[in-house]
Amino acid sequence: MIWNAAGISTVLAVRRRRLGALVLWIFGALLALAFFASVGWGALDIPPMPVLAIFADALGIELPWQFTSREQAVLMSIRLPRTFLGVLSGAALAVSGAALQGLFRNPLADPALIGVSTGAALAAVGAIVLGAGVSTLPAFNALLLPVSAFSGGLLATWLVYRIASREGRTDVATMLLAGVAVNAMASAGIGLLVFVSTEQQLRDLSFWLLGSLGGITGSRILAVTPLLLGALVALPLLARHLNALLLGEREAQHLGFRVERTKRLVVALAALATGASVALTGVIGFVGLVVPHLVRLMIGPDHRTLLPAVILLGATLMLIADLAARTIVLPAELPIGILTSCVGGPFFLWLLVRRRSTGGP
Repeated sequence: MIWNAAGISTVLAVRRRRLGALVLWIFGALLALAFFASVGWGALDIPPMPVLAIFADALGIELPWQFTSREQAVLMSIRLPRTFLGVLSGAALAVSGAALQGLFRNPLADPALIGVSTGAALAAVGAIVLGAGVSTLPAFNALLLPVSAFSGGLLATWLVYRIASREGRTDVATMLLAGVAVNAMASAGIGLLVFVSTEQQLRDLSFWLLGSLGGITGSRILAVTPLLLGALVALPLLARHLNALLLGEREAQHLGFRVERTKRLVVALAALATGASVALTGVIGFVGLVVPHLVRLMIGPDHRTLLPAVILLGATLMLIADLAARTIVLPAELPIGILTSCVGGPFFLWLLVRRRSTGGP
């Protein structure tokens, strides 16, 4: 009987690994399709073959398919930076949400829960309302918004972490409650700044607070790409630690994992990824909540497979949402945060109802 139980366990583990590998391949293929759709579709449609020819021309390779200079300018100067930002921000928000859900052992957690998003939003709104005309240098004004948002996200995270830490230990419940308080204060600050803003500033604020990938430039992306890539690489390396924490903090300590160090790393990396993303895209909600839960339903809670899969699906869904945002109401463009909230809000309510009816995650 013992041998049979062990054999069944081994077979199930092999099947889970194979399923995880299959899901990763499928998500990778979906991301590739979403990438080409994102760079090809829009107000000016560019067929797939000319898209490949434009990319090859940038590498000094000539392909037989023809393209116009207008198509090349639109793809390389507008669509490619926007698509690259969508991949990075979608992956960063999704993997941050998955890591925080594993840390808090709560599928309802996401980066906004600990105040990262609202802290970044408050700082960015302050830069828009109070920072106008601070400097006549174009370079300074271009960097003011992303630097302010990123700094605000880190400051909010540091405040929450300090409140929740005592004698070298971090209480997760206190951290969640502190995040709720920081979110409330940041939202009040945003409301006050919106109240005193001018009409032009109010239009800028409304669009930025609802999130958008538009208007991005290569230089702004390069400024935060190392931060986003660092978090995207580092968080999956903590998969075994997050798996151990699913058993409980005391059990993880007995297994030899440094629980407090893991908490600090996960919170810092999630703040880094979310703050850098919000600095360029504004507030885009529910990506860090919906994507991890969908992947967990497919392949289970093993973070060794979950985190890479979440990165791929988060990037894919962000590109799809952005494509819909800029094509549904042509020639206008919907803020992407509206679309993600339309999907994420009902999904969040479904999660609450499901937890209430089953008593589990």
